[in-house]
Amino acid sequence: MNKATRYSVVSLFSGCGGLDLGFRGGFTSLGKKYSHHPFDIIWANEINPYACRTYRANVHHQIIEGDIVESFTQLPPCADVVIGGFPCQDISINGKMAGVVEGKRSGLYVWMVNAVKALRPKVFVAENVKALLLSRHAASLRKVVEDFSTIGYDVSFELYDAADYGVPQNRERVIIVGVRKDLNASFTPPRPVTGHGRRITAREALHDLEERDEDVSINHIWSRAKPSSGQGLRFLTADEPATTMRSECHGNIQFHYKLPRRISMREAARLQSFPDDFRFTCGIRQMERMIGNAVPPVFAWHIAQSVLDTLKSAE
Repeated sequence: MNKATRYSVVSLFSGCGGLDLGFRGGFTSLGKKYSHHPFDIIWANEINPYACRTYRANVHHQIIEGDIVESFTQLPPCADVVIGGFPCQDISINGKMAGVVEGKRSGLYVWMVNAVKALRPKVFVAENVKALLLSRHAASLRKVVEDFSTIGYDVSFELYDAADYGVPQNRERVIIVGVRKDLNASFTPPRPVTGHGRRITAREALHDLEERDEDVSINHIWSRAKPSSGQGLRFLTADEPATTMRSECHGNIQFHYKLPRRISMREAARLQSFPDDFRFTCGIRQMERMIGNAVPPVFAWHIAQSVLDTLKSAE
């Protein structure tokens, strides 16, 4: 294979760009450098205007803002890879649990199927929540796999914990990968990199910010929400990875393991493995939402590396 070979990527439901940044590579998180990948994002789409603004400032200046239903006609003619985290509100245990068939939001996954059918990429990658594997969602999972299989893809899915891949957060997510059948290639999941259960702790990720005053310029600002019952009363443990960042926390983001406050948006971004130079260009509530919705870039980087291995084996 020509070492200069590059691959085009179309991104759906892009959010603020965590998955896209991981595929692009070329960033530093918690002092570790993640090299550039030979992936070029040629088209991206997201409906949230705040996420689009952040995406343009950090990932790529070109992203189409709007509903995928309306933006679909603007797709390019082809792409090597299609990626996206289709909406999970109807699947998440914190949502209505309606599934992809009856759910209004998660049912949007059909547009990812439509994009794959139209673009005929060599590989597609779809991210979703752990709850997709619950028995009550068996029909939804079967429907997703069948829809992609029918249009010519060998489909596999795997449950990952981002903490196994250098992300200082316990975050379990399902990754669905499809490889075009005519390629005679298969996707091999990336191996965990932490080794012997050694995971990055909250203290390791955040200790240098402990005594830093609020600083809007680096998104080091935090919610003043008082302690409340249920999900609003979660505290980080210093010597363990953080608990899962949620998108709809309404200010009830986790409390710091040491300080008498909730964690800042920069601290939340660190726990999601965003580089420190990644700036969220919106208010605190929108930051909470987009950080909680994001795919951790470091985890995405490892998925991208395995996709690259698949593409190389196909050639």
